[in-house]
Amino acid sequence: MIKKLTKSIREYKKDTIITPIFMILEVVMEVLIPYLVAKLIDSGVTAGNMSMIIKIGIYLIICAMMSLLFSILAGVISSKASSGFAKNLRHDLFYKIQDFSFYNIDKFSSSSLITRLTTDVSNVQMAFMVIIRLAFRAPFTILFALIMAFRINKSISMVFLGIIPILGIGLILIAKYAHGYFEKTFKTYDKLNNTVGENVRGMRVVKSFVNKSVEINKFKKISNQIYNYFTKAEKIVAFNSPLMQFVVYGSILFISYFSALSIVGGSMSTGELTSLITYALQILTNLMMLSMIFVMITIASTSAERIVEVL
Repeated sequence: MIKKLTKSIREYKKDTIITPIFMILEVVMEVLIPYLVAKLIDSGVTAGNMSMIIKIGIYLIICAMMSLLFSILAGVISSKASSGFAKNLRHDLFYKIQDFSFYNIDKFSSSSLITRLTTDVSNVQMAFMVIIRLAFRAPFTILFALIMAFRINKSISMVFLGIIPILGIGLILIAKYAHGYFEKTFKTYDKLNNTVGENVRGMRVVKSFVNKSVEINKFKKISNQIYNYFTKAEKIVAFNSPLMQFVVYGSILFISYFSALSIVGGSMSTGELTSLITYALQILTNLMMLSMIFVMITIASTSAERIVEVL
């Protein structure tokens, strides 16, 4: 399926490759900032060394500006790549449909083909942009932040290794149960488009036979089906937020408690605690981002399967 879809990238391969590179460079700059802040507190503020404060302050400004620059470049290029990919995908779908036999058109139905050319392509486009940007950014941020956290304090950083499996299992279960409802939703979209198409084409017939109320009820029934499926899917996906909140605040409590003991014992400084909490927030924020990516890809995977069926 992925091989089939990536054929539509074509002239946007360069942009697709450059975007993750800029995202990784942005991550490097972001991860360096808490490390420099720890140095600023311990070597500058605590020691009362003004020259060190100015020196590290300049480094912090440079890192922040570089991070902003890489983020802007990645955003612009990823938008171009994802829009171009969607354009090529619609082109490939449209020309493939032109070669369809009447049997294939009847098999898919015109309403289903319209949904695949519009809603499904938009879902895949959004997922593509998320993959080349956030799906590279989040794992690398987690990896680099973990490395820096272990450099500061190995024993306290073990908290992260305990919470990641809990979150991973939770996300897999959420995606598994939500996927089925999203699949049903897109199939019902086909029925909705078909009903609207029939009413537009047969408007005079509906009015002639005074069949307006029947057609309205028919539309309401299908519309309510979509509403019910989406509601059930979103209820499952909504568990993502409390799960993340539990993991985030639980880990910060553990880190704060053990770090306080280490500071009292003299094996850890205040600057190291500050940077460790920042790394914790970076790791957990990007885990939350990964969970949202996971949900988006779950939705888009159903659309991708439907597009590949046509291709």
